[in-house]
Amino acid sequence: MRSYGQYCAVAKALDVVGDRWTLLIVRELLARGACRYTDLRDGLPGIATNLLVDRLRELEQAGILSREAAPPPIATTLFQLTVRGQELRLVVEELARWGTSYLDDPGAGDAFRGRWLVLPLQLRLRDRQPDLPPVTIEVRAGDDPLLLEVGGGAVGIRQGSVPDPDAMLTGAPQLVFGVLTGRLRLADARAAGLQYVGDPEVLRRVQPEPLRAEADGHQVATPK
Repeated sequence: MRSYGQYCAVAKALDVVGDRWTLLIVRELLARGACRYTDLRDGLPGIATNLLVDRLRELEQAGILSREAAPPPIATTLFQLTVRGQELRLVVEELARWGTSYLDDPGAGDAFRGRWLVLPLQLRLRDRQPDLPPVTIEVRAGDDPLLLEVGGGAVGIRQGSVPDPDAMLTGAPQLVFGVLTGRLRLADARAAGLQYVGDPEVLRRVQPEPLRAEADGHQVATPK
């Protein structure tokens, strides 16, 4: 692990987590909990196998993650964040908050996993009608569906689905994210290919107001 060689808190932190892929490994472990090596490799498309092995070893040496042998029927090594590693949650959340605007215009060929929307959505969504009965919103924007459980002033987000959600969004991730966070009108998203099933009032219950795309001048890119 290379060092900047500076007596500075920022430099010392980057000595540990500043290498390429390191914080994305932390992201996966924060999102999924204990993971097998194959789970991590699936969540980090593009990483070389030897580089992932090196990064895991470095993070273990730094006390950021630990590994343990899981008993049958799993019977494999599981990687998980230590208490020290869990302290990086706030760092990753602030990076997600800062990087949200870059989700408006994805790069051609960008890889995507549905769970990558969990963190930015958790930072933006609230139940704005807490006195109403709970509702569920299913999101299908990738390989694994997400379920938004709305009620009591909060929005819980987890991987999974239910037989009869109150609303369902299906489409490209930038359309789904744009609509849920109020950066894109539902009608515009539908014109660009988003499918929405359910009462629009269910959607408005979690959307920020006013429409963010109008408030800050961003234009969400829609698929051609």
